[in-house]
Amino acid sequence: MKLEVKHADNGCLAGKGQQYLGEKRQANGKPVTNGRSEDSVKQEANGKCNMPRKILNVYSWQEIQRHNQEADQWLVINRKVYDVTGWAKRHPGGHKVLNHYAGEDATDVFRAMHLKLDIVRLYLKPLLIGELAPEEPSQERNKNSQLVEDFQELRRTLETMNMFKANRVFFFLHLAQILILETLAWLMVWHFGNGWLVTIFISFLLVISQGQSSFLQHDTGHLSMFTKSRWNHLMQKFLLSHLKGLSTKWWNYQHFQHHVKPNIYPKDPDINVGPLFLVGDLQPVKYGKKKIKYIDYEKQHLYFYMVGIPLLMPVYFNVKSMQLMYFQRYWDDIAWVSSFYIRYFITLGPFYGIFGTILLIYVVKFLESPWMTYVTQMSHIPMKMSREEHQDWFSTQVLATCNVEQSFFNDWFTGHLNFQIEHHLFPTMPRHNYHKVAPLVRSLCAKHGLPYVSKPMLEAFGDIVRALKKSAALWRDAYYKT
Repeated sequence: MKLEVKHADNGCLAGKGQQYLGEKRQANGKPVTNGRSEDSVKQEANGKCNMPRKILNVYSWQEIQRHNQEADQWLVINRKVYDVTGWAKRHPGGHKVLNHYAGEDATDVFRAMHLKLDIVRLYLKPLLIGELAPEEPSQERNKNSQLVEDFQELRRTLETMNMFKANRVFFFLHLAQILILETLAWLMVWHFGNGWLVTIFISFLLVISQGQSSFLQHDTGHLSMFTKSRWNHLMQKFLLSHLKGLSTKWWNYQHFQHHVKPNIYPKDPDINVGPLFLVGDLQPVKYGKKKIKYIDYEKQHLYFYMVGIPLLMPVYFNVKSMQLMYFQRYWDDIAWVSSFYIRYFITLGPFYGIFGTILLIYVVKFLESPWMTYVTQMSHIPMKMSREEHQDWFSTQVLATCNVEQSFFNDWFTGHLNFQIEHHLFPTMPRHNYHKVAPLVRSLCAKHGLPYVSKPMLEAFGDIVRALKKSAALWRDAYYKT
């Protein structure tokens, strides 16, 4: 079935498409695509593309849901249907993110992960192939339409409250903290020499700097520090690649998949940690029924302390980052990461030598690893894990995440990831606003009977091990069942 649509004014879908929940038509970010300048894209949106009338097909959800394969991907955004198959390989957030939503309504995730919607829509325009039939609901029929509407109303309220506006002083102070610690560590060695006490002291200074760099690069990766995407991307390269020696492309591709489908197996790479660990309820039973025993999984909650905690940063993250950079030939990332090692060799090499400097780098990563492991795993490992259930955005995020109680120390120690629920619902929101939003999110959860889990930090740390122990028991029961 086809529907003839005449675009108003200049005929540009991007400029005149349906607005999402009263969104503001203002500039807050920029997708990284074909390298055109922001101004040229704006000109295109302001009437430089006189298009003829367009014949749009109309589709049912039954038809759309058939296009959910890597070689055939359709998305629905604001009732418009897009074929993103050819675009997926060029998507700045990685092609897998689009494939994870193929055949589904992606309105809320599209809004959550992007800043400057006017610009992004320009790249959607050539991909438009039709729209939902008038009799079709805006979301798949298995989704709670009232919950979807309430969440979208909440987002509109938060936009009106300027909850997506960054406090520059807040981020400047966090950046200053990092730079002061890095500088102080070098000055200590320069003034007092490379004795054991000095080395131990600067190691802890660098651990704090590295941990806080992780949190601040996380902000820039989600485009929440600056209003222009290119400045966020540049700052992320400085923080993650130059200060920490990791690839931004690797982190973004991995992390964005986690965000759009948290704790959904196998779409979330963060829970695909086999064969070393088995998490959730599905993986252990699968391994057990197939009689797979690479390691004694009954003891995984014990060797988590010996392997998972100390080796996440110095081994797993570094190996994965280097693999992606070199195999995919991401030369810009290679250059930025190289500058990390060059900086250390120039500043600390004269005091420790090449071998000593490399050893110091990885001692710092080793010491940082428990901090990052506990903070990143406490909000997801104990929560529900499942295969794809095609739930709405709000339910998907809330059921897979939990919070840790607020305090000044908890906020600093976790980089405000103690507000994991709010962060997952609104990834581009500056973290200093999470505590203001939390009561509204909690209220919406209560209205629709969804759990809003918040716990003390030490309990959250312990729940990681308890979850691993529970998964180990499931594996044991399935493995030894006759």
